[in-house]
Amino acid sequence: MGWQAWLTLATIVAALFVMARDLVSPVVTILGALLLLLVLGVLEPAEALAGFANPAPFTVAALYVLARAVDKTGALQPLVAIALTGRGGRRSALLRLLVPSAAASAFLNNTTIVAMLAPQIATWSERRGISPSRFLMPLSFAVILGGVVTTIGTSTNLVVSGLLEARGLPPFALFEMTRIGLPVAAIGIAAIALLAPWLLPDRRSARSEARTGSKEFLVGMVVIAGGPLDGRSVAAGGLRHLQGVFLVEIEREGEVIAPVAPDAILRGGDRLRFAGRADLVVDLQRTRGLVSAEAPFLDGLDSPGHTFFEAVIGEGSPLAGKTLREARFRGRYQAAVVAIHRAGQRVQAKLGEVFLAPGDSLLLLADPGFHDRWRDRGDFLLVAHHGGDPPAATRKAPLVAAIGLAVVVAAGGGWLPILEASLIAAAALVALRVLTPGEARDSVQLDVVLVVAASLGLGVAIERSGLADVLADTVVFAFDGYGRLGVLLGVVVGTMVLTELITNNAAAAVVFPIAFSAAERVGADPRTFVIAVAIAASASFLTPIGYQTNTMVYAAGGYRFGDYARLGAPLTVLVLMALLLEF
Repeated sequence: MGWQAWLTLATIVAALFVMARDLVSPVVTILGALLLLLVLGVLEPAEALAGFANPAPFTVAALYVLARAVDKTGALQPLVAIALTGRGGRRSALLRLLVPSAAASAFLNNTTIVAMLAPQIATWSERRGISPSRFLMPLSFAVILGGVVTTIGTSTNLVVSGLLEARGLPPFALFEMTRIGLPVAAIGIAAIALLAPWLLPDRRSARSEARTGSKEFLVGMVVIAGGPLDGRSVAAGGLRHLQGVFLVEIEREGEVIAPVAPDAILRGGDRLRFAGRADLVVDLQRTRGLVSAEAPFLDGLDSPGHTFFEAVIGEGSPLAGKTLREARFRGRYQAAVVAIHRAGQRVQAKLGEVFLAPGDSLLLLADPGFHDRWRDRGDFLLVAHHGGDPPAATRKAPLVAAIGLAVVVAAGGGWLPILEASLIAAAALVALRVLTPGEARDSVQLDVVLVVAASLGLGVAIERSGLADVLADTVVFAFDGYGRLGVLLGVVVGTMVLTELITNNAAAAVVFPIAFSAAERVGADPRTFVIAVAIAASASFLTPIGYQTNTMVYAAGGYRFGDYARLGAPLTVLVLMALLLEF
């Protein structure tokens, strides 16, 4: 093995370690690895930047625009109606939810589907006295399985397709993966419907705890007219740094002031709302000039001036690893955090001193515009409004559905390549004023697009350095005694393990050249092997952080970390067996 292969191996191992430990965001890690290989001469500039000239990242970006239009117009509301109506037991309800969700995921971004459905399913479940944990994890797993049915189902499929094109081979046709992915998805969904009612426990969600246990951390006080606080600023009145609580907002003559600045002047009759633990409100009780408010805090939950939101922190969020104070949360987001939920439990600590982590769910108090401002940003994976009716489909929903169908027909029928069809659809959505140019721009998750482009370059480095051949020889040597199926098993299991540690796109890019070379050595069809890699890279069911949709439902379902393995472990085994049987 030459020096270039050794250097590439060391770089890949270091990148995997950094991503597995969440030391740096995936996009920074992969771009950094690519830059290092370029500077050290493993890659030529044209090779390092080949991913940015590949159709895959631009296809991903265009599909994000389509998904945003579906979300905005409520084009999936018929799916919600199907899922949340009808008779029968829990398995029947699960199938009504899982089958259409997986079908939609074959053509739309799965995070959009979960973002639309999860809050409504949580509300529907709680109104019927059923724990949302019975439905939300199955929803996440179903949309993951639906994504392996077509080439546009996930960005991972497009990464693998792009790597094929980088080798000078034809990219995947829209339904090329369907012959393998559809049976795998069908078996997986049937297994979820059968096993989930047995294996998933009832958990109390963050939403439920916020409503039923709100008095534990929400306190209302009134400023006494003519008292020692009347006319003084918040900081001067000693309300800025209290033990165990903080001032969330001021309500004055029907208007809400939030967030509250330290120099805000208090007036007699102001109603102050504080967040904190019931056992840590001693400072408030001792503060002269304040009297307890008689009306319960949640009376104004859905008033025009302020409302509650639930926001889930994602893997690449700039908030991860920081405290609320370090992030200057209230000033930056114009919102106040009144509770933090982690691993099914409310965090019992001073909120400003808690280091935030991916999967944390924040209960926020903010103005109604918070959702629109932050829904398409990378700061939060999910922003859901507490309470209120689900959004209704708009009059442009049929138009969006028609454009989406046109993409499928044009690409599936071979009339247009997937890239051209998706770009035309994105342009049409803006031209027809379904989306504004700003909404279209904000809908694109730039981090994902950059990861896709950089992953393609990383795959080229593994191939060009000779590392792919060496690792392929190792895999063949270890599993050749079991024939082609044994070699494929080694490749698939390696991909599944890797995708639980790093992003699925990076896992597919790392394993692709190894799988391709291994297939050539045992006389198998390389396209079949790399389809298996694409499916295995998406089959992340064991942890809440292995896939974005798993993270999105983590707090919403009140899950513990180990709950994912309860259902995910047997599902992973079944998917693996189904995948091998297709070959």
